[in-house]
Amino acid sequence: MYHLLKGLHEHLTRQEEFSVIIIGLDGAGKTTLLEKIKTFYNDTPGLSPDKIGPTVGQNTGKITLPSTILQFWDLGGQRGIRNIWHKYYDDCHAVVYVIDADDRERLSEGWEVFDSVLSAPQILGVPLLLVANKQDTPQSLSVEEIRNDYEDWHQRKMESARRNVRYEGEDMSARKERIASLDVMGVSAIEGTGVRAAVDWLFIRVQNSRR
Repeated sequence: MYHLLKGLHEHLTRQEEFSVIIIGLDGAGKTTLLEKIKTFYNDTPGLSPDKIGPTVGQNTGKITLPSTILQFWDLGGQRGIRNIWHKYYDDCHAVVYVIDADDRERLSEGWEVFDSVLSAPQILGVPLLLVANKQDTPQSLSVEEIRNDYEDWHQRKMESARRNVRYEGEDMSARKERIASLDVMGVSAIEGTGVRAAVDWLFIRVQNSRR
């Protein structure tokens, strides 16, 4: 009887653990976002923004939610480090792509990298959240403007590649479906605005992840 009750208790109190990767260009605010998440959800606060430097490799963080543990992997965004991202795709349950909504000069570069993420077959069916960070700055693009900017960029890319037979031969249906249903959320990783909403989104979506 004891073993039966113990097994039932362990089943009822078991917490599933899900892996979430945070990626994006260097300087987009990925680590600041992770540290703010840790501050909001853990007893020990994360690092303050003034103590955060460029990520070389990875940073990690873990938070506990009702019946769920989210393990975050913040991956460096420098050009020479992005080639390690794909090594994390197979085991992740959600992807957060952070874009600097305040840095208009690097938006095209950010979309080029984002587009390559969308093309990765390992994460088809995996929840993907586009986070428009730095909403605390007055010149930052809004969520709607970020979405429109990406759609415009993608449309221009499609039009310029129409004569590329190899490109035209690709199966684009999965990517088009993902773009159409893309969720974009605005946050300020420094002030914390929108961070809890982003975590709530992840909490709900990982439960229904196909992985």
